Amino acid sequence: MSDSTEGKAPTRPSAWKRGIPWLITIICFSYLYTRLSHAADREGQATLEYLLATFRRVDWATWLALMIPYSAFYFLIDSLVVWRVVNWFNTRVAFRDILPIRASSYILSILNEQVGKGAMVVYLNRRDGVPAWQVGSSMLFIMFCEFYYLLIWATAGFMLRGDSFPEIFQTIPWILTGAAVFFVAWVLYFKGRIAQGLALRDRDILRAFRMASPKHYGALILLRSPALLAAVLVYTLALRLFGVDAEFLDMLGYLPVIFFGAATPGPMRSVAIVLWVTLFPEHEGEMAAFGFVQHNFFIFFNAAIGLLFLRRANRELFG
Repeated sequence: MSDSTEGKAPTRPSAWKRGIPWLITIICFSYLYTRLSHAADREGQATLEYLLATFRRVDWATWLALMIPYSAFYFLIDSLVVWRVVNWFNTRVAFRDILPIRASSYILSILNEQVGKGAMVVYLNRRDGVPAWQVGSSMLFIMFCEFYYLLIWATAGFMLRGDSFPEIFQTIPWILTGAAVFFVAWVLYFKGRIAQGLALRDRDILRAFRMASPKHYGALILLRSPALLAAVLVYTLALRLFGVDAEFLDMLGYLPVIFFGAATPGPMRSVAIVLWVTLFPEHEGEMAAFGFVQHNFFIFFNAAIGLLFLRRANRELFG
């Protein structure tokens, strides 16, 4: 893709593509309702009363004391990742100047995380004059590394406690092996060592991959890791507040998979909530309530952080 395409307006997705996230959400919540309805029937309760009873048992003050610091810590780590990648591949930006970019993008991330990343492309293009496709390339690089970061930690959790995981988790080492082979070929391709006749590497949207070395991939995974380890601690303790006994090492394997589900397009992180119920099938009510408040508090609290920076973001964008 040439630089001449940078000024073109993005093509709006077709109606059926825009409807897919909502279809996924409807399917997920239909499944959840069925599971909750059956669990309520076993307890001799109405579905709503069964679910509300779970909410009433939670110590919400302690839960907030866990979630607020964790959400703020995640915001700082997330901003650090964006700052580092932008400085590697795009332009020199101070860390404090990345904060309003990342924070304000959380508002758009309520429905779709990728929309939030798109907002950062527009922001850096307008404020710092960085070509949009170059920033988009950096966002693709972050997304690519996020996949490997989650996969590596999921594998670590599986290696430590795989005997207690559902059978489907047995595929994780095989997925990692295939991903590792792909990664080696990917790096060699963008360094011009293999498949030199293919022009894909020359596209502007893949500029960051041409510039990246293996140490860039490794550094980004290391920068992300404190957020995952903090999540293991916080989610395990929070889950116990909902009356479900969970182990830290189990959560190390579960959380990366659930975060994959949370990245699926759709409102209210419905796929992630379904995964919680599936992984703890004997606690349908507790896990549905936990997944709903955990993921939605996280995205709405981050959006609230975005509101704190929104005035500055608007001033920098629109003068």
